[in-house]
Amino acid sequence: MMINAAIVAYGLSGRVFHAPFLHTHPKFNLTKVVERNKEESVKRYPYVDIVRSIDELLTDEMLDLVVITSPNTTHYEFAKQALEAGKHVVIEKPFTVTSQEAKELGRLADKKGKILSVYQNRRWDGDFLTVKHIVKNKMLGDLVDFESHFDRFQPLQADQWREKNLPGSGVLYDLGAHLIDQTIDLFGLPHSLTAEIKSQREKAEVDDFFDIRLHYRTHTATLKSSMIVKTLGPRFVLHGTKGSYKKYGIDPQEELLDSGEFPDSPAYKKAIESDQWGQIETEWNGMAIKGKIQNVYGNYTSYYDDIYQAIKENKKPIVTADQAYKTIWLIEQMQKSSEEKRTIFLEGID
Repeated sequence: MMINAAIVAYGLSGRVFHAPFLHTHPKFNLTKVVERNKEESVKRYPYVDIVRSIDELLTDEMLDLVVITSPNTTHYEFAKQALEAGKHVVIEKPFTVTSQEAKELGRLADKKGKILSVYQNRRWDGDFLTVKHIVKNKMLGDLVDFESHFDRFQPLQADQWREKNLPGSGVLYDLGAHLIDQTIDLFGLPHSLTAEIKSQREKAEVDDFFDIRLHYRTHTATLKSSMIVKTLGPRFVLHGTKGSYKKYGIDPQEELLDSGEFPDSPAYKKAIESDQWGQIETEWNGMAIKGKIQNVYGNYTSYYDDIYQAIKENKKPIVTADQAYKTIWLIEQMQKSSEEKRTIFLEGID
């Protein structure tokens, strides 16, 4: 069974995070790309057909999967059109710009019997998979503190839609969606949260900094991001009753894909395996452990492996619409916390 797939928009997301995987995966045919004015995709994938609108795209009865990588403000409408046309849908994060839109899309997908998933590729970052292994196996004892950072140094605001004053723009919807999804995957929903969200850069139109505290019964999860961090700190820091773990550096897959590497190339695999290892110091299974710990191997191809199985077997994907809805709902609670300068106790999610 081969799945015919199309990408809606060929910007950074479509070019870097989706086309390379649909091109190399043996179970997918990348057949069409929606580009309103340009013809960039055929320079690398000369076999694809370019169409100029999603309306034109959805007339293709042979199309199985629509991958939406257009600006965030279009996610809801384009996904709704694709689902109503009987297509499976993958949406680049963030899912939607409101939790109400997210809920409606989830219900529509269920009604139509179609797969709806959000591209949370960073669940397959090697360092996150390593953190997940450490937490699951209680290698640090009982966890008491968790920190996740995703910082960059971009002191000047870029001239792109992500940094315009539009719904769903800003670093919280962008990088924050990844950190929130990873944390929910690890620990579930917190009982309360405290958030500071603001703009640090002069003349910034959107938020470019957040400091989020997710409060759990046994520990606090701190999520931070800023666009003005010249000297990067650790990506992850975990402390438990038996030990600690610290990891520097961002998973290399985005950089590799942006440079033109395909995910099935030897260079891609080698770079993943050579990603900077974290440092651990702990007592585990009666042994004192101190030193580097090898990353669990992660590859974003695994996301599309799962989407294939979900479509083939008509089962829920690993990244579900309900999980993605919770991420957007949490973002709304974080905005409320920051605006009102208080801790929000979470209740009423359905």
